[in-house]
Amino acid sequence: MPNNLTTNTICALATPAGGAIGVVRVSGSEAIKIADHIFKAKSGRKLANAKGNTLHYGEIVNHNRETIDDVMASVYRAPFSYTGEDAVEFACHGSQYILQEVLHLLIQNGCRQAEPGEYTQRAYLNGKMDLSQAEAVADLIASTNRATHKMAISQLKGHFSNELILLRDRLLKMTSLLELELDFSDHEELEFADRKQLLELACQIDEKITSLIQSFETGNALKNGIPVAIVGKTNVGKSTLLNRLLHEERAIVSDIHGTTRDTIEDTTLINGVAFRFIDTAGIRKTEDEVERIGIDRTYQKIDQATVVVWMIDTSPSALEQEDMKSKCIGKNVILVHNKVDIARTHSPSYPQEGLHGFQERSHCIKEKKEALSYSKKTQLYSKERSDSDNASESPILYPSPTQLEWIYDEVFISAKQGFNISNLEAAIYKASNIPNISENDIIVTNARHYDALLHAKQDIIRVQDALHANLSGDLVSEELHICLDQLSEITGGQITPNEVLANIFKYFCIGK
Repeated sequence: MPNNLTTNTICALATPAGGAIGVVRVSGSEAIKIADHIFKAKSGRKLANAKGNTLHYGEIVNHNRETIDDVMASVYRAPFSYTGEDAVEFACHGSQYILQEVLHLLIQNGCRQAEPGEYTQRAYLNGKMDLSQAEAVADLIASTNRATHKMAISQLKGHFSNELILLRDRLLKMTSLLELELDFSDHEELEFADRKQLLELACQIDEKITSLIQSFETGNALKNGIPVAIVGKTNVGKSTLLNRLLHEERAIVSDIHGTTRDTIEDTTLINGVAFRFIDTAGIRKTEDEVERIGIDRTYQKIDQATVVVWMIDTSPSALEQEDMKSKCIGKNVILVHNKVDIARTHSPSYPQEGLHGFQERSHCIKEKKEALSYSKKTQLYSKERSDSDNASESPILYPSPTQLEWIYDEVFISAKQGFNISNLEAAIYKASNIPNISENDIIVTNARHYDALLHAKQDIIRVQDALHANLSGDLVSEELHICLDQLSEITGGQITPNEVLANIFKYFCIGK
C-alpha cells in the first residue's frame, strides 16, 4: 500500500528567484504526465515516451498555448531519482514572474506545493537514504566552511551509517546467539558462543560507541565554531584584537577602564575552519557590581573555551599567573604580548631590528617544555615606551618564555597596528588541535545522534555487567535489544523478528 505522504505529486522552486537560471522540481507518480500538459518539446515528442536521465529542449506553454519560457526539461524514472519517484526538473530563466507562472501551471494541472524538506523526506521514505543521511542534507546546505562541508559529505555518503550497520550486526549476532541458546538448548549438535566470547564482543562494541561519542565534542565545535576566549586585564587591547580578527568594528574600543562589561561573540574563518571569538570583560578588582558580573562571565567563558588567548601589556604578577593557571586547567593558553609597537628595550635580548624581530619570539612553548627548568627563577626583561610617548610612564615588563611553562604558545603582536596577527591566527589554529578531516572520517555532529549513542553506551555497559554476573540469557538479550533500538533511532530503522530468526537459523547445518 502506498504511503500517504508519497501519493501526491508535488512541485517546488529549487533555486532562489532572480538568478540567471531557476529550477522547478516535480516529483510523484503523475510527475511526467503533468509535465506533459505544460511542456512542448521542440522535437514534438512527449515526455511520457522519454527515457530516464534524459534532457529535452522545449517551451513552457499555458492553457492558451502561449509561450511562458524556453526551458530544458530533465526526466527521471523511478527509482533512479533523488526521491525514488518519477521526477521532472525544468531549468528556466531566473525571472520571478516566469518561475511563479510555471508553478501555477503545475498546480493547476494536479500538483501540490511541496512542504519544507518534503523531497528529502520522500527520499528517506522510499529507501534512497536513511535518517542520518537525510539530516546530513540539511547540514550540507547549511555548511559555511571546509570543515563542516567535509563532515556533511561524509555523513551523506553513508560513512556514519555504515559504522552503525557494523555495530548493529555485532549486536544482532550476540542477540541471535543468546536466543539460539534459549530456544534450542536441547539440540546437542548446535554450538553456542560462550560468555567469554560474548563479553569480548560487548567490549568491542563499547569501545566503538565510546569513540563515536568522543568525536561529538570535535564535531560540535567545528559545526558551531571553535570557542576562543580573549581574556586579560582592562585596556590591554582585547576589544581591539577582536575587531582585528573579525575584520570589522564589532566591539567598542576606548581608553576607559571597564568599557567591556559583557561578553561579545562573533565568528570568523581561519584556514577554512570557523572560530567563535569571545571578547570578555577586563579582569581587575572593582567595586562596580555590573562590572563584577561581567568578570564572573569572563571566567565562565574560559570554562567553555577550547583555546584561551591571554593578553598582557605588562608583566603579570605571580598572583595573576597562578590565578590564570588555575582558571585554565585543561585549556591551551596562548600568551599574547600586545602593544609591541610602542615598546623599546635596553636589554640586549630584546630584538633591535624593530617589530619584525618579535616574529622570531613567536614559538610553541609546548614543544619545549621538556627543556625548561621548572625551578628556574623568573627572568624579566624590560621595555620602555618609545620616545614619542610619555617618557615618564612605567616600563613594560614581559615574562621570559621560560617563566610560564604551562603556556601552550607565545606571540608578540600589535592589535592596533595589525602586526603579527597572522602568526597569532596560526597559533590559535594549532592550539585548537583540529584533526585533519577527510570525507571518510566519521565525526558525530548531531545532538540527537549523540544522545542516542549515550543511551546505547549505558545499555552495552549493562550487558557487560550482566555477562560478568552470569545472568540468564533472556535478561542479557533484553538489554541488547534496547541497545539495538537506540542505534536504530539514528538511522530510522528497526530490528525485525525475521532478522533475528535469519541469524538464528544460519547457525544450523544444511539439511537440518
